[in-house]
Amino acid sequence: MNVLQTNLLHVLEEKEILLPENVKRILNECKSFTCFNTTEELADAATNGKDNNEFEVKYDVPGKGEYTEAIIHRVKNGISANYTEPYMRRRDPGTMSIGDDKPTGKKRFTEKYGYSFSKLQEETYDWLIERDLAVFFYFAGRRGIGSLGMAIAPANAGFFAMGLSMLQEIVPIDELRQEEEVKSVIFVAPVFRHTHFDGKQVVVHNRTDKVHELYSYNLYPGPSAKKGLYGVLLSQGEKEQWVTAHCSAVQSISPYDNVTTFMHEGASGGGKSELHQHIVREPDGRVLLGENTISGESRYITIPRFCSFKPIADDMAFCHPSFQKQDGKLRIMDAENAWFVRVDSVKGYGDDPVLEKTTISPKKPLLFLNIETKPESTALIWEHIYDEPDKRCPNPRVILPRDIVENTIDSSVSVDVRSFGIRTPLCSKENPTYGIAGLFHILPPAIAWLWRLVAPRGHNNPSIVGEGIMESEGVGSYWPFATGKRITHANLLLKQIIDTPRTIYALIPNQNIGVWKVGFKPQLLMREYLTRRGVAKLRSDQTQAARCSLLGYELNYLTIESSKIPSRFLKVYNQAEVGTEGYDHGAKVLQNFFHTELQKYRHKDIFQTGKKIIDACLSNASVEEYNEILPMNYQYLFYNIEDYEQSSNNNGLESRS
Repeated sequence: MNVLQTNLLHVLEEKEILLPENVKRILNECKSFTCFNTTEELADAATNGKDNNEFEVKYDVPGKGEYTEAIIHRVKNGISANYTEPYMRRRDPGTMSIGDDKPTGKKRFTEKYGYSFSKLQEETYDWLIERDLAVFFYFAGRRGIGSLGMAIAPANAGFFAMGLSMLQEIVPIDELRQEEEVKSVIFVAPVFRHTHFDGKQVVVHNRTDKVHELYSYNLYPGPSAKKGLYGVLLSQGEKEQWVTAHCSAVQSISPYDNVTTFMHEGASGGGKSELHQHIVREPDGRVLLGENTISGESRYITIPRFCSFKPIADDMAFCHPSFQKQDGKLRIMDAENAWFVRVDSVKGYGDDPVLEKTTISPKKPLLFLNIETKPESTALIWEHIYDEPDKRCPNPRVILPRDIVENTIDSSVSVDVRSFGIRTPLCSKENPTYGIAGLFHILPPAIAWLWRLVAPRGHNNPSIVGEGIMESEGVGSYWPFATGKRITHANLLLKQIIDTPRTIYALIPNQNIGVWKVGFKPQLLMREYLTRRGVAKLRSDQTQAARCSLLGYELNYLTIESSKIPSRFLKVYNQAEVGTEGYDHGAKVLQNFFHTELQKYRHKDIFQTGKKIIDACLSNASVEEYNEILPMNYQYLFYNIEDYEQSSNNNGLESRS
């Protein structure tokens, strides 16, 4: 046992910090381990020492020989890691299984693989014991909400450990508190994806009575270092009855000093990170609204001044009870120490000047994934690696510590607008699809809840391995990462919506509106427009019930700084290439998808109010019928979920004033 090992165990003994027995066994019996205290130390370890500019992360795989998982470059602005296998450059949505016998709505390891997880656990420990290891402590969560955890990885996977230490704040051993409890542990054993799982990404959650264990059998941070520990937070929230939302958030300030806080939810690819983007002008100063994919026409608008904004969260936010004020608004706070930012929309210099500046000359080393680099070069976020000779990787990433992002808000904030994003395909008469949503829609609370239950992953998702078809990510769009019961989370979200009636709910498409290619402009223009309005309500003649009731209310007109948005961007059936025929066919596709997915929530434990909303959807209710279940208007003496559950007629509640 070396000096570093002895020092760690001595400190833990002095501070009366008890390690789980399986962790103690690994540390006592392993070939060696180094305990890291800073991300900078792990950045040095990523290339097997700061004097090395290039390093290959490789392992001997029984029956396969030596296999290189990733090639690491030390670059001027941090560490660049590129996986040798295109499959490893995106998150596989089927990674999770449950190794314990506690309540869950997910597949258990034994169901999925046909043998007991305890056998694989022992093999994992034996594999780790034979190696030199990297060990460190982290805090899963932020600002006191969350818990202490510990990572154990092979020493040559320093880049993975670096990413984990950024996403979940690394805790130096001298900052560990007396008698602090270790509540989660990540065991990293990448070889097992080849020896046991046919090359696939696999993460197993094993919830003991005291520790939430994560077994990461791959080196892509998405399913483990990020979403795996998201699952740890969701498990804690499920026990304590609160939610960690899958969202980004910004506080936007108009040229007239109106301040509006936006919370944007959605499945992977739904535009969460993109909410932080600045609108980029054309060379002549105009803003490109969209391009018609059939006629080739481009449509522009003019906005003299944009709103400024302050980033709050990129992908996860606490909705913790400790900072709720029971004033009819939801309060949130960022749950992450760093942001895992996808940069596929940055295709060239100048596409996102603020992010480019931040990543080219950072105050501390960054971790780049799927970015083409050379040793000692500068990693440029528009230089995406190629999966094939003519096909760039759709999921280039950079891990960005939130403390180097300018003007971030650290404290909790109240939410004014809560939007939900969906990636929509092109839609036309000849090829009708669910791409029928206009620039943005206003949703009644009941329909907003339904979108969170179904959470469509949508068209051509760049973040994950898949076929690009519409699939459901489920409750709040975070169900793929949760370990508990689906109905529990559905009820938590409904209670949250009922408890916060002073909220505007919106639905926003990205990529396409009918036959128009629009990228992420809809959510950026919604941010501009609703920030300018401040607390003012939309005029009664500005909206009408959408032709497809699942889209809530559609806009009759929209003007941003004297620039009128053409009706065809607000009502897709006004596009000649779509018409009512193409729109109605797309609406049927959407309705059928909702009807299929909502069957999962027809359960005896769902709130009665939720049952009414689901039944309304299954009977193709009108927008006004949804409003009768949960009204859009609010009173300052707010009703709560108990009022709705106890009422024999949800649309007949009496005032408590």
